[in-house]
Amino acid sequence: MKKAVLFLVISLAGAGKAAGTAKYAGEFMSLGVGSRALGMGGAYVAISGDVTNGYWNPSGLSRLAYPEFSAMHARMFNGLVNYDYVGLAAPFRKLEGLGISMVRLAVDDIFYTALPRPGLPVGAEYTNESGQIVANRPYISRTVSDAEYAFYLSYGRQSGRRLAYGVNVKMVHKGVGDNSAWGLGFDLAAQWNPVGRLQTGLNIQDFTTTLLAWDTGTRELISPTVKTGLAYPFWFSAIRTSFLLAADTDVRFENRRFASQSHVGPVSLDFHLGAEMLVHRVVALRVGSDIGHFSAGAGLRLPRLDFDYAFLSHQHLENTHRVSLRLRIEEPRFARMK
Repeated sequence: MKKAVLFLVISLAGAGKAAGTAKYAGEFMSLGVGSRALGMGGAYVAISGDVTNGYWNPSGLSRLAYPEFSAMHARMFNGLVNYDYVGLAAPFRKLEGLGISMVRLAVDDIFYTALPRPGLPVGAEYTNESGQIVANRPYISRTVSDAEYAFYLSYGRQSGRRLAYGVNVKMVHKGVGDNSAWGLGFDLAAQWNPVGRLQTGLNIQDFTTTLLAWDTGTRELISPTVKTGLAYPFWFSAIRTSFLLAADTDVRFENRRFASQSHVGPVSLDFHLGAEMLVHRVVALRVGSDIGHFSAGAGLRLPRLDFDYAFLSHQHLENTHRVSLRLRIEEPRFARMK
């Protein structure tokens, strides 16, 4: 039962519907990447300077100091779902950054059922080939898998000291059983430092509306999502500890209503809150709220390698644990041009 419910939520269950905007069609792309960000409740749109900005906000790639690689794997909801992320990014010239990344979500062993006698009501009795009187009950006829991919090509550029902008070009592929779909979408993003240490972020995902074309002839649209964020870092030199506070809002136009934290007509609002404490620039502790679900995490920062862990709770499905690593190629020849 849990697998059936989960499949309906995270996959394109409406593949046979008429063409139009598909609620939840792009949901697998909203699950987040990087255990640092997820431990902070997914409040990461205004935070810049690491490889995961290719997903959260491509304009942040303009502040990368060195090339970086990151990977994450999670078995979510008691192993029902496999979720993976890999990303590679590098500084480009003096003010730019480039990245490429991929997310994959897969659900295996989804049951297809059938009735022995389709013409009879469920539960009706009939005589089978062996002469036995049996009930007309559904049986598992076969199992299929659902796999969903998004590939991101990211670019970010600084425009002056306080403003950066960026764009994602992304290819989406879905496969459910014997059918598949392809789509092409774009994200438009910016980060701005209006005053002091305050950072703001904006990422308009699927801003031109992403079309998914199924091999069945069905056409579905992923409507835009507007992600906004604030982040404020501060430092206590006496105890050599830094703090980072962040808050994000997701604005959608899919008429989600009571499936969101707040709504005004067809416009829905979901919120992310997060905080990070970094002690001696080595050990990080994190806590957050991801659309009302508690999250927490920890990290270890080494000279070239970071290990991060995130715990995400869920009210109806099992809690999940995510582990990621981030590798920096801190060589002078690869550093950003001065």
